Amino acid sequence: MQSNEITTAEAIKDKVFLVTGGLGYVGSALCLELLRRGARQVRAFDLRPTSPWSKSLTNAGVQFIQGDLTEKEDVGNAIRGADCVFHLASYGMSGKEMLRFARVDQININGTRHVLEACLQFDVGRLVYVSTTNVVFGGKEIVNGNEALPYFPLDDHVDPYSRSKSIAEQLVLSHSGRPFKTNNRGKLHTCAVRPAGIYGPGEERHLPRIISHAKWGLLPIRIGDMSVMTDWVYVENLVLALILASIGLSDGRGDLEGKSPVASGQAYFISDGSPINSYKFMQPLLRSLGYDIPKVSVPVSHVIATARASWTIYKFLYTWLNHAWLPPPLILPAEIYKVGVTHYFSSLKAEEELGYVPPVTPREAMDATISYWQERKRETLDGPTIWPWLIVGFGLGMLFCAAFLPNAGPVVPLLRGFSLLFLRSMWMVRAVAVAAAVAHVAEAVYALKLAKKVDPVNAKGWFWQTLALGFFSLRLLLKRRELGR
Repeated sequence: MQSNEITTAEAIKDKVFLVTGGLGYVGSALCLELLRRGARQVRAFDLRPTSPWSKSLTNAGVQFIQGDLTEKEDVGNAIRGADCVFHLASYGMSGKEMLRFARVDQININGTRHVLEACLQFDVGRLVYVSTTNVVFGGKEIVNGNEALPYFPLDDHVDPYSRSKSIAEQLVLSHSGRPFKTNNRGKLHTCAVRPAGIYGPGEERHLPRIISHAKWGLLPIRIGDMSVMTDWVYVENLVLALILASIGLSDGRGDLEGKSPVASGQAYFISDGSPINSYKFMQPLLRSLGYDIPKVSVPVSHVIATARASWTIYKFLYTWLNHAWLPPPLILPAEIYKVGVTHYFSSLKAEEELGYVPPVTPREAMDATISYWQERKRETLDGPTIWPWLIVGFGLGMLFCAAFLPNAGPVVPLLRGFSLLFLRSMWMVRAVAVAAAVAHVAEAVYALKLAKKVDPVNAKGWFWQTLALGFFSLRLLLKRRELGR
């Protein structure tokens, strides 16, 4: 480790840090760790007023500054007086955000410019930028890649997020070594950290979406075969890497000797160091929650057309992307490449120059993640996949229409005729409809009484879900009772 000329204590103790995106998952963990290591002040700069981690940050003494990266004045006010900036805030990584092209560029490119300008204006000596492996990856296989890889051509990126992060990273690294605007004796030193897929207890982007799809039965296929390898990084390991990068920018009595700190102008790939197939990686977590693992493998070439079609459709819906009623696209091209094309990277450079060694093993990290999600599942209303909702909804709807609606229009006679094929008489159709309603009500009442003992927090939810789905819902509650014994 070359950066040991400056110790952790010297680089952090009594220093002031600003973390953009400080209310996010990684940002909040970084804020807390900086305070634990002796920082004098840690500021969390974020657009949103609150997050799931706000309470723990406030209790720890983190100063919250609400502001917008696209507003130069907001950024300057937040950075003034800081010794080091960690720039984590970004936009457009997944879901509907990926298609909001203008907003992606405003935050990721213009916002980064504002951070750089403020650092130079207010004599901030260190800037650690959190980038992405997508600056070099765009759908072509990479095996054990390193920092010598060229940037992926900007015009060939399949999503605006990757393109904008590449531009922003190059801006950040090109500013390393620039003198301050008001103090020519000092310089800004920058570096970029390129993390693998981030995971851990409470992670809010990758795992919740995957688990939600698995819960609803929307993971029917596996994209690519099991030989496809990617890498991941546990949140605690990433936080350590970020802190080591900031220390690497402090290695410098360097400036007095005419040398730059070891990390100045450098990029670093960061991972747990254990490449693995994404579906194999998710397997223990999904199985621990009782969800099915996709068994059928489909080549990337067969599903990329569907993803591109989804991309095109959502581009036409651009005006409504920020509305809650519009669901996120099931999958987009960049996400297919992420899981279906081998790409993993070596952290050797970070190990040699920064002293990065992951303190948490992949097994320990997954165990902690599983424990978190099992507890979260126990505290929430469980439900079946989407298929019982469709089957029961269609079946009951058809039955009640046939039994009780007037014989008007083309649909009701058709439904009535179909019902009579099986039940022979209208009296029998109406009797079955009433019996189904009574059964669902009885099951719902029983579910409410049982849930008050087994899962009192979600008792009302169990009532309404069982009223709609009947035994498809009740059996899950009975299973929860058995597991609780």
